[in-house]
Amino acid sequence: MSAKKVTVVGAGIMGRGIAHAFAVKGIPVALFDVNAAALDAAMGNISEIVTGAVKIGKLTEKQAAETVSLIVPGTDLAASAAGADLVVETASEKLAVKIEIIRTIDPVVASDAIIATNTSALSITEIAAASADPARVAGMHFFNPVHKMKLVEIIRGLATDETVVERLKAWSEALGKTFIVVNEAPGFTTSRMSAMLGNEAMYMLESGVASAEDIDTALRLGLGHPMGPLELGDMTGWDTRLAVLQYLHQSLGEKFRPCPLIAKMVKAGRTGRKVGHGVYKYENGSKVAGSGLGSV
Repeated sequence: MSAKKVTVVGAGIMGRGIAHAFAVKGIPVALFDVNAAALDAAMGNISEIVTGAVKIGKLTEKQAAETVSLIVPGTDLAASAAGADLVVETASEKLAVKIEIIRTIDPVVASDAIIATNTSALSITEIAAASADPARVAGMHFFNPVHKMKLVEIIRGLATDETVVERLKAWSEALGKTFIVVNEAPGFTTSRMSAMLGNEAMYMLESGVASAEDIDTALRLGLGHPMGPLELGDMTGWDTRLAVLQYLHQSLGEKFRPCPLIAKMVKAGRTGRKVGHGVYKYENGSKVAGSGLGSV
């Protein structure tokens, strides 16, 4: 895999994590974003991750420097994707945006390239329809934070060729990830279950069943979850969560109707950790104790 080129589309939280995951394994990465400031922030964050890895002995200083050097940021999508063997699209959870990206990169990637989308819920088949060769399009869903989370969901669309699935398995193994293979369904496996759990937690918060802190503590200590559903929603972004729930509600019915509190928070701009305020408040990236909705 070391001679291959990977393009990651989108330099947000997921994109920068995915770029790091490939680069740390010695794979050259072109990281694209329309926003130069987002690219600068992404490269800064990746530098922080590798610096932290050096401090705990997981990387040498030389390996850390090589990891960062393998990532080439760019604001020209076609140029970043030119000749790529694998593209991982991790842009906005909006179908129209993803379709436009596919149409732009389709003519310039390698002839046998795989185009993968990191969507957490949208239809792989609909996204693939934008390509002249839908058979090479599949889902490759990573989890945040990418450098810590071991799972990758590989999702077959209606037209996805089985050789593409096998190649994505190999890519996942090269990254040291554990993969599962999913036949396309709304929300796949993890997003579908996580969306329902987070939505129900918000309904509980809205109706005053318990405070945000107590709901999250219940899931962490009572059910063994590494993070509570409200903390996770803050990290994912409630705007993203709302878009996923709206899609699942439309596709699967009433059990996924978004809690009104989520829509209210999004309208108020309280989308989560990325803006410093969601269910909880954040200062310098850390949750402020006692700041959760419903706290007493």
